Amino acid sequence: MITELLSPAGSYESFEAAIGAGADAVYVGGPAFGARAYAQNFTQEELITAIETAHIHNRKLYLTVNTLLKNRELDDQLFEYLLPYYEAGLDAVIVQDLGVFSFIRRNFPDLDIHASTQMTVTGPEGMRFLEEKGATRVVPARELSLEEISAMHKASPLEIETFIHGALCYSYSGQCLMSSIFGGRSGNRGRCAQPCRLPYAVLDEKHREYKKDAYVLSLKDMCGIKDLRGLADAGVYSLKIEGRMKQIPYAAGVVSYYRKYIDLFLSGQETQVSEGDYRAVLALGNRCGFTDGYYHRHNGSDMVTFTKPNYEKTNEALQQQILRAYENGAAKIPVMGELVLHQGQAAYYRVKTQTVSVEISGMEVMQAQKKPLLAEDVKSRMEKTGDTPFVMEDLSIRIEDGVFLPNGALNQLRREALAELQNEMLKPYQRQDHPQRKAEKKFPEACEKREKRKERVFAVTGERRQLAPVLESSCVTSVCLDMEAYDRSTMMEELKEDANAVMQKDKEVYLAMPHIFRAGTAEWVRQILPDIKRMGFAGVLVRNYEELALAKETFLGSEIITDHNLYCYNDQAVRAFAGQGVTKNTVPLELNRSEIKRRYNEESMMMLYGYYPLMTSAQCVHANTRGCDKKRGLSYLKDRYQVQFPVKNFCTYCYNVVYNSLPVLLFSNLEELKKAGIRDFRMDFTMESAKETKAILKLYEEFADGSRRQYPKEWENRYTNGHYKRGVE
Repeated sequence: MITELLSPAGSYESFEAAIGAGADAVYVGGPAFGARAYAQNFTQEELITAIETAHIHNRKLYLTVNTLLKNRELDDQLFEYLLPYYEAGLDAVIVQDLGVFSFIRRNFPDLDIHASTQMTVTGPEGMRFLEEKGATRVVPARELSLEEISAMHKASPLEIETFIHGALCYSYSGQCLMSSIFGGRSGNRGRCAQPCRLPYAVLDEKHREYKKDAYVLSLKDMCGIKDLRGLADAGVYSLKIEGRMKQIPYAAGVVSYYRKYIDLFLSGQETQVSEGDYRAVLALGNRCGFTDGYYHRHNGSDMVTFTKPNYEKTNEALQQQILRAYENGAAKIPVMGELVLHQGQAAYYRVKTQTVSVEISGMEVMQAQKKPLLAEDVKSRMEKTGDTPFVMEDLSIRIEDGVFLPNGALNQLRREALAELQNEMLKPYQRQDHPQRKAEKKFPEACEKREKRKERVFAVTGERRQLAPVLESSCVTSVCLDMEAYDRSTMMEELKEDANAVMQKDKEVYLAMPHIFRAGTAEWVRQILPDIKRMGFAGVLVRNYEELALAKETFLGSEIITDHNLYCYNDQAVRAFAGQGVTKNTVPLELNRSEIKRRYNEESMMMLYGYYPLMTSAQCVHANTRGCDKKRGLSYLKDRYQVQFPVKNFCTYCYNVVYNSLPVLLFSNLEELKKAGIRDFRMDFTMESAKETKAILKLYEEFADGSRRQYPKEWENRYTNGHYKRGVE
């Protein structure tokens, strides 16, 4: 049952307006670690005040800590950053990084953790995994249908929070590197530059342009106000509005309309949204109109703007009306007061709400020498509540004749009583345990001084044609057969054939799972698992939490390797994944050389060659521009600088991957990486021909045996260092 309407707030003023408009909870970013680094965000003082204000009005406040943290940030800053908010009664943190998740669970055990949509949770397996880790709520991927959400609800008691209104990302959240590759501004670090809102030409597999200057990666804003019944039936607990970068009229206005229809729904009344209200919500802000999102479809061209996605606000009168109605925040809380003034006794003042009462004693009441106190004057003074959250609803005064008390004493009595009343109301939320940071077992510091392990070289084959040159290469020790390389109808026969071919060459064979693991894929994979397990795989490369949970459950091979998008930015994340049975992780693609050196790498592999996946999307460039023909294929996006980015549509799993225009090539850094403790290296082949694959493997062999130190001239301008030198903000 829908229980919570959750509003964004990018500033304290927006927070107050959202509370005033009827939000049950508000999520905000503090001075650091939030996924909207360019929002106004809150100072520490504002954030503590917001926590208190929310609790005074019986609302909740959640803090975004939903970026990936580097070692120095987690080790040196996170505990002290969270401590004052924790003690003030912060209700929950929203988290993406599994290392951050584990750190908070260990150091602040009674602080609720909400798994961010950046974790790309798409099924019951991922939800149960996070339940075991100690999450209290999951925000699933925005791409899920109501049926998929319902299945998650039935599988776990965790609360489910879904986005219901606001901007949609083209990529699955947490699976986008486009902004970081284009300009070093990482979406995983809260600094997305939104390259998806730019125009691109679309080219076919032969590089022939057939669509010019189209906004094919730009999605319309979502509006789900008409889906309350379906969301409730699916088991959604919290309805989340996107928009921490938006202004007060948006935050308060959208909340007010959703509040109206949620209240009607919860009271059992008719909830059909009027055309006038729908137009009003549209006027508060939209990009090329609204879409109802993914609740009833897997994807579709009608969700894409195609034209320039200007953010439009109309009806200025409505904007001003909302501003006037809600800019002062929530209605003040009614209180009742009782004042007793008797000569020779301390002034007595009692104030109470419906649930809390406090009593204050003040200065001794004196006999009046000149002008005695009048009840009317005293009442007028004591009814004032100033900038407190209270309003005096009923005040009774008993004053003995001929007594006197200075105005300053009356003012102090009033101020102390209202302050104490507020303190009493906040006490149930505040934490008094004052935690100390718990010591953690340290990883060995000098990786290069440890006993040298045998080096392994992994090759991931995204196309079957790449397998023959991989098998002929003397440097490759381990082969990952990517499930994305096979059609469902012939997969089992071809996969068995290829696995046998790998083992006949005395190489280890691994299975690389799909990038996204949705309901249909999960059902099919479970059916074929017995046959896959008989093929002799040494282990599995997993790319999401669903696959990690499945691998743990089914013991699919002896090794579980996590891909780079199950982020191990920090050593805490490395330890957390290792505790879940992961034997090896992949170094995140956004770390630079100095950050890699400061990281524990003994259980890591490093990608030395491959086209970085910039976006993984439920949308399909080919289907949205030419129609769906259900054929795996390749197309290209050309940007304003005439750079072409390959796009592969994986029809077996119904998602698109947009790749970088150039492959990363780090062969010349091999010795430096070994000194950082890395012993396992990896080459990812995606769209290369057999000839190209062979040439790349030969180049690696020359660097590995020391016969080459520089790239040949023909490789000039044909590769990138990725983030190895520059990193991300």
